[in-house]
Amino acid sequence: MPMDMMTFMSQLNDTLVSENGPNLAYLLRPTSPHGKDLVKEFKNPVRPMFRPFEGAMQSPWDEIAIQYALTCGHIAKRRHGEAFKEHSQLVSLFLRFFTENRGWTLPALFSILRDLRDLAFDADHHAKYNGQKSECMEDAARTIAKAFGNCMTDRTSPPDQSRKWGIYYVVGLVLKCYFRVKRISLSKNILRALDANTDIPALSLYPRSHQVTYRYYLGMLSFLNEDYAKSEQELTLAFYNCHINAQNNQQRILTYLIPLRILKGHLPSTELMQRFPILNELYTPFTAAIRVGDVAGYDRALDQLERQLVDLNVWLTLEKARELCVRGLFRRVWVATEKSTRIPVSMFRSSLTVSGIEASQDEAECLVANMIYKGLMRGYISHEKQMVVLAQTNAFPRLADRQQPFSII
Repeated sequence: MPMDMMTFMSQLNDTLVSENGPNLAYLLRPTSPHGKDLVKEFKNPVRPMFRPFEGAMQSPWDEIAIQYALTCGHIAKRRHGEAFKEHSQLVSLFLRFFTENRGWTLPALFSILRDLRDLAFDADHHAKYNGQKSECMEDAARTIAKAFGNCMTDRTSPPDQSRKWGIYYVVGLVLKCYFRVKRISLSKNILRALDANTDIPALSLYPRSHQVTYRYYLGMLSFLNEDYAKSEQELTLAFYNCHINAQNNQQRILTYLIPLRILKGHLPSTELMQRFPILNELYTPFTAAIRVGDVAGYDRALDQLERQLVDLNVWLTLEKARELCVRGLFRRVWVATEKSTRIPVSMFRSSLTVSGIEASQDEAECLVANMIYKGLMRGYISHEKQMVVLAQTNAFPRLADRQQPFSII
């Protein structure tokens, strides 16, 4: 049965009285069926049409109901910018109510903030397509950051009904917005606030989906700051806690976790790569080159896939991992000499030439010296005799056994 405006407001009132958070979220979702009913009731909604409904509910819910109808109308007409503005006003009105209530309102908060982000994305995309400037996503980030503050400042609700149980979901939304508009530096303010507040429940007590999103973005921030050890730790936890059917989310995590694992000397298995064809196509050329010491093949992959890797911010990480490929090549030279402890520098130079890399004697010697300095080989170079003297045992330590696996960086 179609729902008119008065019925909608009546159901809103009943939901508020019963403190039914999930139902409130449903009623405020523009994609819900009753949204289309309101669009049919008000063919071309403008604010003066809703004056009869002002005061029909306790403030601010009469205004929230009106904002909802206006938002639905603009969405139906594909007026993305106007829909975002009306929904932003709805969120601001809701936050006035939210700060005076407990955690039962969190489902509704999550829903309207998620819709705000989606409407901001649509508005910016539509404006860009038409050659116009739009900063809706930045505005959405500011509004969501206010909601984060409202969750943090709940000091009166009982622990099990606190608004603080919404903190990490809201943090995930605001970080998504910052990454979308490339204002990643603003994330520091959010993380600083989290560290400063000692009253927040432990992260492990929050829903697993909240934990995964937060750890993913924490890992991403560490990755971009080249704190690879911290990044690997957070992304690994995010991956192992990710829902088994969330294929796209797993792929997002592995996009950055795989290069980090490669740097540590852990190459992904064939079974894992087959589960993610896009990542298989992206990373297999590098892992295959490392396995056989094909330095030229590694360089070709860096060159051919440069645009994709730069867009994903992983080109530099994989360029650093090139030294593992050189190590693999030099190890094959060592095996070919029956693991001799004395190998002429000229043999390492010849191996580079065979691999398609032109290098002088001095350049080959420099590469070997670099391998020794970074702990990828054990030994020393006799410059006078142009001889590499390798350790009798463990001349090429296993990459995974290093105490500081990211030391090559």
